[in-house]
Amino acid sequence: MTPPRAVVFAYHDVGARCLKALLSGGVDVPLVVTVPDDPAETRWYASVADTARDYGLPCIAPAGTGGAELPQRLRELQPDFVFSFYYRSLLPEELLRVARRGALNMHGSLLPRYRGRAPVNWAILRGERECGVTLHYMVARADAGDIVDQQSVPILQDDDAREVFAKVTVAAETVMARALPGLIAGTAARLPQPLLPGEYFGRRTAQDGLIDWNWPAQRIHDLVRAVAPPFPGAFAQVGGERWDIHRTRVGPFTVAPAAPSLRAVGQECQVVCRDGSVLRLLAGRGPGGPLDLPRLARRFAQQPLALV
Repeated sequence: MTPPRAVVFAYHDVGARCLKALLSGGVDVPLVVTVPDDPAETRWYASVADTARDYGLPCIAPAGTGGAELPQRLRELQPDFVFSFYYRSLLPEELLRVARRGALNMHGSLLPRYRGRAPVNWAILRGERECGVTLHYMVARADAGDIVDQQSVPILQDDDAREVFAKVTVAAETVMARALPGLIAGTAARLPQPLLPGEYFGRRTAQDGLIDWNWPAQRIHDLVRAVAPPFPGAFAQVGGERWDIHRTRVGPFTVAPAAPSLRAVGQECQVVCRDGSVLRLLAGRGPGGPLDLPRLARRFAQQPLALV
């Protein structure tokens, strides 16, 4: 029996693991299309190009979706499926139509929630307590096609984006391995997706990490962990200096509401937010390097610093 054939568009950890799931499931992959690494970005995740090379698979990394030559190459390969696993461009309909049995995408949210870009970061930022992955058919509109399978993962109170992404990667591999036999047999579920208003999210930029000290502690904490390194990070002005805030924790108590200030409690620096909630600063970086928080606590022990 001839194995099913799939062209794979992939990047990141999810791309590498789902590609391995296809190969483990007996799928013939005659071409892998990945993304050129951005030299300005810290690459902390697996390389799809290296994974393809390890398995002896042809792999290309065109700009965007490869221009006019790629559709013709796919037509010559006659794939049963086209898969997109965290590929960084929306595939045009011309490429989707090449797949004889369907074009499918693995998205990092529980659709129809969090369609669009950076779903894990957005979910943490908005204080969600779970996220997950969805395998769905691709259509012209982003993340809008019929759903095949989903898997949820928890977001704990202090999880940062990298920790949640590790869970999402395992969930994606699980869904791909679980759904693949049904896709090959033609028996996989295909559930229409109701598109919810306000659930499409765009790309985040480094400037989106700016902290407003007037926010409650929980909101600041959610921003910090949503963009913590290796992502661009949260930052704020403290005493005329830029501080990059890498790790925080919400205090288990509140105080009387007051103007935001930085105070010392023992050897710890704490931010008293406008609503009286308290944010503990656990790690960060200032103009001179990593923040020495015990030293800074001694500095602010006598006089808290007003935050604006």
